[in-house]
This record gives sequence, C-alpha cells and structure tokens, in this order.
Amino acid sequence: MLAQDYPNIEYIVMDGGSTDETPAILERYLERIARIHSAPDFGQGQAINRGLAASQGDIVAFLNADDAYLPYAVGQAVRAFAAHPGAAVVYGNAYHVAADGTTVAPYPTEDFDRASLARSCYICQPAAFVRRQAFERAGALNPSLHYVLDYDLWLRLAAVGPFVRIEPFLAKSRVHSGSKSVSNRKAFYREIFSMLQSHYGYVPYEWVQGYASFLIERRDQFFAKPRHTFVAAALTLALGSWINRRRIAVFFRDWLAHRTIGKRLLQRR
Repeated sequence: MLAQDYPNIEYIVMDGGSTDETPAILERYLERIARIHSAPDFGQGQAINRGLAASQGDIVAFLNADDAYLPYAVGQAVRAFAAHPGAAVVYGNAYHVAADGTTVAPYPTEDFDRASLARSCYICQPAAFVRRQAFERAGALNPSLHYVLDYDLWLRLAAVGPFVRIEPFLAKSRVHSGSKSVSNRKAFYREIFSMLQSHYGYVPYEWVQGYASFLIERRDQFFAKPRHTFVAAALTLALGSWINRRRIAVFFRDWLAHRTIGKRLLQRR
C-alpha cells in the first residue's frame, strides 16, 4: 500500500475497533497516514463511505484488510484518468493470491461491456479507482450489502460514466477458506440474486448455474470451474425458473442458449 510512486496520496484507515495488534502497527506509520478512525461501525459499506467522505482527493479507492496494491498502481491509475478525462472508473488487472501471499492465478478481468457486467463481475475491486464525482453521483456504497457491495457499485457507476480498463496489474486480491465470500457461499449467492433483481428484475444464467453447481459439488469455485453436468443443467433450469418466475420464458431462452442443441435451435430461428 505504501510502496507507491505517486506523491499526493491521502491514506485514511477505518478500523472497526480492533483488539489485535492493528493499533500498534498503525502507530509505526502515523507520519504517512492522514487520519485513523477506530471505533465500532455498522459494517464494511458504512465504514468505507465514511472514510471516503472524509477524504479530499478527486480520485478515490479503498482496500480491504486482505488485499494490497502492487507498486506504482496509484500512479498508473492517475495517469489513466488524465488520459481519459471523462472516465468514471479506471481499472486494471489483478492477481488472486492465497492466504500466505502466494500468487494463485490472474483475476479474470475483461474489457468493459455494460451488458456483460450483469453476467460476471469481471472488475477486481482493489484494482479499481473511481472519480469522486462519479462515486457521489452513483450514491456511494450500499451499506446494507455485505458480500457484493463492490459489484453493486459497478452496476450503478456504469449508468454514470465510462469505465476504462488499463493493462498493468495493479493489485492483489486475497482469497482463502476464511474469506467472507468463500466461507458463506449460500449467503453470497442470495445477496447477488437480490441485488441483480433490484437492478434488472432478472438473474442471468451464469449466476444461477454457479449456485446450482455449488449446491451439487460443495467445493471452492474460485480456482475450480464448476462441472457442466446433466444434473447441474437440470437444477439450473429449476432454480432459474423459480428465481425468475416472472420472466420464465426469458430464462428458458437464456438456459437453452447455453446448451449445444439449444444453440442450434436458436440459430435456425
């Protein structure tokens, strides 16, 4: 976090009242940190919103405790904003890392497409930087969300202004068995479904299929792709039809488009 070449960085630490060694560690960096707020809060979203509201810069970003910037990340993001003055968000590539910091795999980042964002969260939160004006226009983070507050923010920001992807790797996103979104997969998917319903009134096939595969396989989905079995396909159709019961025909077409025979039938029409 501190190994950045850009000189004008305002570091704000929002600590929810840690009882471990966090306060002692922060003491060592008081000259670099603009302010430290240590007190109980009502969740991650509220804490981040408060911290960003207290900051002064035109570009804002946030890191969770498990994540880290790569050296020179901030400078590269700032230069990208200068090159694209109309951009609401600049995001780069990132690595998934294990609990010990070992690089596991690149984050599956993609070029920005607003329609495909509904089907996949391909923007890595610690590798994303947001223009303050756009963040405020989008309404900041939704503090009622616990697992997908960044994904929800990208969807709202997509209605505010352009996203620009840059090629450098900017951050590390740590994933392990104790990670919030890994250890609580059912709650994670339920929150995604609710959030997507609020945005689109519809949950796309990819998210339903991921949940169906999890229910069948009960295994990590970050580094092991779900198996496309007959059972998974049948459960996806059943779950998707229930979740999207007001738009069953739309989901059936979505489901059919992911089947080989379905693709042929749709191409003939």
